[in-house]
Amino acid sequence: MKLHRLEQQQVLPITMEEAWDFFCSPANLDAITPPDLGFQITGGLAQRMFEGQIITYRVKIAPMLRVRWVTEIKCVEEGRSFIDEQRFGPYKFWHHRHLFAPAPGGVLMTDVVHYGLPFGPLGTIAHALFVRRKLEWIFGFRKQILARRFSG
Repeated sequence: MKLHRLEQQQVLPITMEEAWDFFCSPANLDAITPPDLGFQITGGLAQRMFEGQIITYRVKIAPMLRVRWVTEIKCVEEGRSFIDEQRFGPYKFWHHRHLFAPAPGGVLMTDVVHYGLPFGPLGTIAHALFVRRKLEWIFGFRKQILARRFSG
C-alpha cells in the first residue's frame, strides 16, 4: 500500500479557545463538508469530542454509492490538537491530525492527512485519476467555508 499525504494550513481570525470550541464539536463537521458528499453522522455524536470516541457516518463516494465510515478520536491535546483515525471505511488507512497554534491575526490551523487506498494497483490508479483531486476539493471547500464563517 502506498501512503499518501495531504497538508493544508489556514489562519483563522479567531482565538485559540474559539477554534477549539468549534472543532471539538463533531456536529460542526457537517457544516464544513461539501453537500455533494451526502455526509451524515449516524452515531457517536457527543457535545464535545473525547479521546476514544467512536463516530459513525455515511458518505457518498460515487453517484448512488454510499458507504459507512467509522472513525476514532485519538490523542486529544486539549486546545492544541487531536487525531481522527478510520476504523472502517473507504480507505485502507486514514490518519488525520488537526493542529491549532497561535499565529499573527488569529490561529494557524493545520490539517495533516496520511491515507492509503485499498485494491493495490487499482487504488493507485484511482488515486491518480480522482481520489487526490476529490480530497483537495473537500479540503478546499472547508477552507472557503471556514474563511467565510470566521471572517467577522
